Amino acid sequence: MISEQQRVVVIGAGLAGLRLAARLGAGTGADAGRRVTVLGEERHAPYNRVLLAEVLAGRYAPEVTALPDPGPALRRGVRAVRVDRADRTVHCDDGSAERYDALVLATGSNAVLPPLRGLFEPRGRELPDGVHAFRTMDDCLALSAAVAVRSGVRAVVIGGGLLGVSAARALAERGAQVVLAQQGERLMERQLDADASALLHAHLTALGIEIHTRCRVRGLTTTRGPAGGRRVDGVEFADGYRLDAEVVVLACGVRPRTGLALAAGLDVRTGIVVDDRLRTSDPLVHAIGDCAEHAGRVYGLAGPALDQADALARQLGGATAPGYTGTRALTRLTLTTPAANTATLDLAVFGETTALPGDDVVSLADATRRTYRKVVVRGDRLVGGVLLGELSTVGALARSWQDAEALTDLSHLLTDDGGS
Repeated sequence: MISEQQRVVVIGAGLAGLRLAARLGAGTGADAGRRVTVLGEERHAPYNRVLLAEVLAGRYAPEVTALPDPGPALRRGVRAVRVDRADRTVHCDDGSAERYDALVLATGSNAVLPPLRGLFEPRGRELPDGVHAFRTMDDCLALSAAVAVRSGVRAVVIGGGLLGVSAARALAERGAQVVLAQQGERLMERQLDADASALLHAHLTALGIEIHTRCRVRGLTTTRGPAGGRRVDGVEFADGYRLDAEVVVLACGVRPRTGLALAAGLDVRTGIVVDDRLRTSDPLVHAIGDCAEHAGRVYGLAGPALDQADALARQLGGATAPGYTGTRALTRLTLTTPAANTATLDLAVFGETTALPGDDVVSLADATRRTYRKVVVRGDRLVGGVLLGELSTVGALARSWQDAEALTDLSHLLTDDGGS
């Protein structure tokens, strides 16, 4: 519980950090006895990272992605470099220090940079010109500028997960010639089964995206400009095949940002380990969002990050409330296109989509309408599902799954009258 005049410092100005600050009343005067400070590394106004693909596609202006600004509680463009737990102080890169009574790590995650030949020079960490991660607003704006030069820019997206699919669709919508290279056997293999992935593959192909699966990228080729800098000009595959490329997007997943926690001596596995009260191994330090590992799981999704922020706000605010017990997260994706002959593809995935022995699987597919629905039932409980192309039933299915209700009749949930 936070008592009068105590100081809460939040490191990270993303969805989780700003949601927590809002719940604690930062910038509203809701609790004059509590001082909340949010340290945001980026100089941009806070934004919703989930919408970056829409900005890249040109469907949204950057300002549309803005998150509620906590006002003076936010220190923008300030990076925390060290946590002194003995002194309860956060030291920043501008030489300032913030004392805390409760510290919250909402540091998020970084894009994974794969070990590709030619990505970095010896002892260097600068990406060649034309090579971009796709994680921040700066990444998004740089990619937008790269494809705005002219129509038909040759772009290769490495990674066929949710992020890679989103980036490929957005680049195609901007007029780029896009190749999507996926090492696994199908697109979005963590979320989709073979049938659903095949529908997604067909949809992206209809947008003009060239897709290579079971395809390992070995390295990049570059040229040097007059000033000595490197620019990407191609992508090499493990089988020796080479693709010309003016733009390369690294969409190879994300990794929790745990450096501050490790240096401070906190317990870190994949993410920063927290208990049901979202406390780290130091009870005065908490972690939420993409950087946190709860019950052995790092979610990396917006829904759980918001749930954790809300749960921690209740704990810090002194409310008598149960701890955080996990989130049953649903992933949604809309692949839109301006082409008149290509329909929008909506996708929703939740729970366990791969059946275990003894599970029942119910599926409906309509090749003409390019729709697919599949649910996995264990006993009398819905444990997961995949829906593509038509999501009118997703609301009812998700409620049944989230509430762990006993099923009496599944058929109405898979048909259009199941409700939303």
